[in-house]
Amino acid sequence: MARSSSRLEALGAYVPSTVQTTSELVDRVAGPREFDLRRITGIEERRVYDPRPEAGEDCYGMALRAALDCVGRSRWAADDLDVVISASITRFQDGDRFSFEPSFARQLAGELGARTALHFDVSNACAGMMTGVYLLDRLIRSGAVRNGIVVSGEQATRVAQTAVAEMSGSHDPQFASLSVGDSAVAVILDESVDEADRIHYVELMTCSEYSHLCVGMPSDRSPGIALYTDNRQMHTRDRLRLWPGFHGDLLAKQGRAFADEGFDYIVQHQVGTRFVEMVNRTGEAAFGTAMPPSLSVVERFGNTASTSHFLVLREHLRAGTARRGAKFLLVPAASGVVAGALSATVSTMGV
Repeated sequence: MARSSSRLEALGAYVPSTVQTTSELVDRVAGPREFDLRRITGIEERRVYDPRPEAGEDCYGMALRAALDCVGRSRWAADDLDVVISASITRFQDGDRFSFEPSFARQLAGELGARTALHFDVSNACAGMMTGVYLLDRLIRSGAVRNGIVVSGEQATRVAQTAVAEMSGSHDPQFASLSVGDSAVAVILDESVDEADRIHYVELMTCSEYSHLCVGMPSDRSPGIALYTDNRQMHTRDRLRLWPGFHGDLLAKQGRAFADEGFDYIVQHQVGTRFVEMVNRTGEAAFGTAMPPSLSVVERFGNTASTSHFLVLREHLRAGTARRGAKFLLVPAASGVVAGALSATVSTMGV
């Protein structure tokens, strides 16, 4: 028998203890420093992984710690999990090895003890976690599985290391790399039996004609990995309108408008404070209504790639700056370009 809805049941995270301020990062830039990175991005500091192997802060190690934290906050034991999905962009393991096989999901399932779980990796840039949640939501709604975990660990600051050595100024395509930070998150979904804990919808759209505007790849100048972003084109009015256009059409098909949704909070992708403000203003203009209070942690953690939305959710719920029983809107904005919306009411989720 098909189940009608899923919910966010537990949320775990891991962030490195090492703090790097924006001033400390800019001091390492080899080229011209004619820019004020703190003013441009609103980022005061970010967390940076410890490179020592014994620290266990490679992508896989952080993902495992987040998954263990999540299971520890769940009513489900690891061997009860039906699905394990890994959504990391960065896939460093055992030092500098970029790992593809065996899949992170397979390794995580084994170490967690979810030995009978379906397991697979997904890759969808900064929308990776959202994509994993989308897939798991559909599996639960169809009745194919009872529950599952989606996890990601991101060593994003590796592109910042490349950028500080190679970039030539604020117009360099690696400039956006200075905004990133490292973290891992994991979320367990299971069946919703109460509207007080429910994913109302999660939908995504990819506009592949813009995929060239932000590309992660090996550096063309050194052995490091790099992120090349056309910031000017990525943040044009047309790009910013992708989310409200898609979301508005989605609601219109159901005879509803944005104002009818009653969102208590909105979480944008944590690119920077200016970006969050721009997207919210674009949404207000498109929907003709004020946006709900906007939650953010970018000032303290930077852009943590695929983990960003769920890190925001975890930090604000734990701090009490977002109330339980509230309705949240999570809005992805990823290379690809990916837009979409996740609407969920969260009351009892373990954090």
